[in-house]
Amino acid sequence: MESEVILTTERLRLRKLTPDDLPLLEKSLCDARVMYAYEHGFSRDEALEWLERQIERYSSDGCGLWGVERLSDGTFLGQCGITMQPLYDTLVPEIGYVFDDEYWGFGYATEAAKACKKYGFEVMGAAELFSIIRENNLPSIKVAERNGMTPRGTITKHYYNTVMPHIVYSVTRREYDA
Repeated sequence: MESEVILTTERLRLRKLTPDDLPLLEKSLCDARVMYAYEHGFSRDEALEWLERQIERYSSDGCGLWGVERLSDGTFLGQCGITMQPLYDTLVPEIGYVFDDEYWGFGYATEAAKACKKYGFEVMGAAELFSIIRENNLPSIKVAERNGMTPRGTITKHYYNTVMPHIVYSVTRREYDA
């Protein structure tokens, strides 16, 4: 199934996910090492729910996590995009990313996240973009910082029978324009 390309960078193409992408998503989502911030690798059913949620978000929110492919050879590397997430008493646009572990350390997540920041401000017209990251997820924290985000506070999420402190990173439109 052909998928709509959302944006491209020097090395990457970000495109809408399709139902055909489930096996590609399972590689990362079902891997406990990749999903350590969630405390477990997903089951196949959970991976399918994740995919269906992204596809629904494209219609309901106009954004979601997109599949990330390397331009040079079309290899599927993972996901990055903007999802609407609850924060305090509202929904905020969050830049999120999940990449297969074999592609960690090559700058792909940072490159994709920076492209999503540009998309969020220039296409979506966001006033502020967020990344809400579990406090023990140091690689994701580094990506947020390389993406020009600043820690603004903390929240606690409860998931998978675990209390999970998170750091709220953000960048404002004013900061982006400067």
